[in-house]
Amino acid sequence: MYVNFGTWNIRSLNWSRTLKTADRELAMYRSDLLGVQEVVLGKGSQRTKRGLFVPCLWKGNEDHQLGTGFLVHHRIISTVK
Repeated sequence: MYVNFGTWNIRSLNWSRTLKTADRELAMYRSDLLGVQEVVLGKGSQRTKRGLFVPCLWKGNEDHQLGTGFLVHHRIISTVK
């Protein structure tokens, strides 16, 4: 099985349209895993139309700034720990 992945310096996922845009990028580039950098997100994991956003590392303050996370396509969620 091949896995296509990419990265994106997104700056913020606080805007609902930004997570939707990242989800569309996942489809447009036929990616299975998208590493997202400089995330500002106060919530935990969030489901999208095509996958699941999973925050994994925060370097910032209580507002969860300067974080990193992954947008994982539904088809490989079961293989990601």
